[in-house]
Amino acid sequence: MAIRQIRTIGDEILRKECKPVKLMTPRTQDLIEDMFETMYEENGVGLAAPQVGVLKQIVVIDVEDGEQYVLINPKIVETEGSVTGYEGCLSVPGKTGKVTRPTRVKVRAYDENMELYELEGEDLLARAICHECAHLHGELYVDLVEGELEDADKVQEDEEEE
Repeated sequence: MAIRQIRTIGDEILRKECKPVKLMTPRTQDLIEDMFETMYEENGVGLAAPQVGVLKQIVVIDVEDGEQYVLINPKIVETEGSVTGYEGCLSVPGKTGKVTRPTRVKVRAYDENMELYELEGEDLLARAICHECAHLHGELYVDLVEGELEDADKVQEDEEEE
């Protein structure tokens, strides 16, 4: 396993459409392991393959609910409700912004064994699924920010004071 370099806003790869994964290979399995390791190293809750320079439809998520999620070729098939909250991204370091996302989503994807499954997520997991799946289509959360991007440290300090 290895820590990979995270691509940041301005890198053209972040704006490209990713290709579906057709079969699991040792190289793809290594990529998934590297993505988890990179995400943990950077204290993230999700990471999409283009964020480490690979144009494949692969997402990893860990919202500290005791599960690690691997979503290969994910498709959001159902959404419900909406909630506005602060969101950040490892590819947009030091910034945050208010984004409205569904409160609940259902996604259909393949796992690391290329077995099709459905995952339902609420709250933070729903937000992470939507955020990471958007990366696979060249979309960044900054495209959805209501108002201006803010300094992440300042927002965190303000929330801690409340």
